[in-house]
Amino acid sequence: MSVGKWVREAREPVYSNLTCPFLPEAKNCQKYGKPPGYMYWRWKPDECDLPRFEPKRFLDLVRGKTLAFVGDSLARNQFDSLLCLLSQTEVPIDQQLNPFKKFHKIHFPSSNFTVMVMWTEFYVQGIPSTNGASTASFDIHLDKINTNWTSELPSLDYLVISGGNWFIRKHYLYESDKLVGCLFCKGENLTEFSMTYVMRRVVRKALESIESCQNCDKLVTFLRSYTTSHFENGLWFSGGICNRTEPLDEAQINLYGHEWEFRRIQREEIERIVIAGFNGVGEAKKKKIYKMLDVTKAMMIRADGHPGAYYNKDFYKNANDCLHWCLPGPVDMWNEMLMHNLIKTSSLD
Repeated sequence: MSVGKWVREAREPVYSNLTCPFLPEAKNCQKYGKPPGYMYWRWKPDECDLPRFEPKRFLDLVRGKTLAFVGDSLARNQFDSLLCLLSQTEVPIDQQLNPFKKFHKIHFPSSNFTVMVMWTEFYVQGIPSTNGASTASFDIHLDKINTNWTSELPSLDYLVISGGNWFIRKHYLYESDKLVGCLFCKGENLTEFSMTYVMRRVVRKALESIESCQNCDKLVTFLRSYTTSHFENGLWFSGGICNRTEPLDEAQINLYGHEWEFRRIQREEIERIVIAGFNGVGEAKKKKIYKMLDVTKAMMIRADGHPGAYYNKDFYKNANDCLHWCLPGPVDMWNEMLMHNLIKTSSLD
């Protein structure tokens, strides 16, 4: 699934900004004039075919189930994509979605399916270091899980976790409530850790918390791999732009940066927790299921799929958004991959 290429797609997307009642203003690129070429591509794996998303079939697969997305604003991006896709078959009960609310639960009555999104920057506890500002440095407690999301695990059938973008800034690191070091803090007389070290610690803590959940035997966990931004000539508030009109060539992407390191860590930690699900003689015991939604390389190519300047600037004044993804757009592929894996998982029941 993760090795392939983007190919031209003549068909219209499954939904549009006119047919999705849930489409956030910050991702409504068509409303704000973005040229539509970015919508007419599909991901074609080398070894198989990734079918187009089928809303009715998805709802049949998850009948009577509960699914949650856990992570940062990109987890919310995937949640919004799924709502737009499913709303082409059924509009759920709750349509009052606040783009700034950190917890949402939406119910589809005809299939008795519930989908949730829960915000966490780090999986573990993170407390703003200064003035309570959500974009400031955080005190990250590496050994304390954020129970705001783990407390919901027993109610779930499917879980999609993701993250990584909040580690690319200055933070302070704690263990046993003691300051042990920091990220991006040269000159502060503290031990400076790498962001890959911290990424591994929190992904491992998250997966171990899922594995140790006492009433979660039915839970299937998907770890959606890290996706990068595509800022050029600056960043969020320093003139960064993303005005590409077509996917990049594979030769233009960097497979040696932090993006690929984050993906490697995620894959290794998934493999580690799967191995931990077997006992000492190699026989399978009662174990949870873990899968990887490996989208990193595919999304590194899609520099054309971000809102850029084409969104409601009330959200980020004087900034181009080269991190999140237009709806409809490349992010919908994540849910196609999710559906493909749900089909395979359901065949094991």
